[in-house]
Parts: sequence; C-alpha cells; structure tokens
Amino acid sequence: MAAASALGVMAIVLLVALSSSPVVASLRPGLGVCRASGYLPGLSGNCVKSNDPDCCEDGKRYPQYRCSPPVTSSTPATLTLNSFEKGKDGGGPSECDNSYHSDEEMVVALSTGWFSNMARCGHRIKITANGNSVYAKVVDECDSVHGCDDEHNFEAPCANNIVDASPAVWNALGLDQSTGEQDITWSDGDE
Repeated sequence: MAAASALGVMAIVLLVALSSSPVVASLRPGLGVCRASGYLPGLSGNCVKSNDPDCCEDGKRYPQYRCSPPVTSSTPATLTLNSFEKGKDGGGPSECDNSYHSDEEMVVALSTGWFSNMARCGHRIKITANGNSVYAKVVDECDSVHGCDDEHNFEAPCANNIVDASPAVWNALGLDQSTGEQDITWSDGDE
C-alpha cells in the first residue's frame, strides 16, 4: 500500500513538473500558454533602419517563440510597421509568394505561430484599431524563431503576438506611423 501511495505521489510530482516546463508549455498553444522556447544569441550587422526596426546587438539574448496566443474573433496583438519593398527593412521577398510588395498594398506578416507553416498565406485578416477596421492579405511570416542575420535584416526575432503591417494598413487605420507600434485586435477575415 505504501509503495502504491509513493508511486501516486511521484506521478503527481512528475505531472506538475512537466506541466510547468517551458518546453512543454510552448507546445500547448491551445491552452493559451505560449512561452519562449529558447534564446537566440544576438549578432549585429547591416540593419536597414527605414521603419525603426529592432536591430540585433552583439551578445544580447533574444527570446524565440514557436507558438502564438490562440486566435479568437478578437485576438489581441501588437501592430508593427514594415515595408515589404525590395531594399527596405522587410528583408527578403515575402515567404508566401516569393515577391516584394508595394508600401501601397494592404499586406501583413504574422508571428510564427499565427503564420502556421504558411497555412494563412493569401488569406485576409481583419485588423481593428481605435474603432476602425480594415482587411489585409497575409503574405509573409514575422519570424519569431530566427533573426540576427542578413535574411532577417539583422533584426531580432518577432514577439509571438505581432501583426507586421505595410504603411498602407497603418494609413487605412488612420494610425501615426511614427509610433511604430499599436495595440490592435485581429481575426481571420471572411470579406
């Protein structure tokens, strides 16, 4: 009886330990938990600063995320400003179509978890800020795992809750681009 009781206690301790592990927690996005899955060592380089990007610093550690918070009909996020034009701060061509996009196009990149291995490519999302709503097409991933290299403009990995939007999206929402960030909500669009 004592051995069975001890096994039961050990099993409970093991379950508690595993459930609070960052690695396991990062794999449970359905529970609303999304923690850093690792850290990327910073490496500075030629960071194009056209939209005040978060350029990497040598030796700094940057969190990496393989998940994002759950998507709802009103998902809280941070809107950031990004140019998808060649030679600007967006880095290489968009992942969905291997193309660059004009700053006049209503396009966005989503954090890695929301990008969902290209599952949202070409889909439209609805973005709401300050009572205004617009639709934009997903064309790229705001990489939450990789960064601090030429492909990512020597920028840090994105946070896990980013909608990285073109100037056209900011303008359509009536937002001041000089702020660089804006609290928003978004949802999968069906326009």
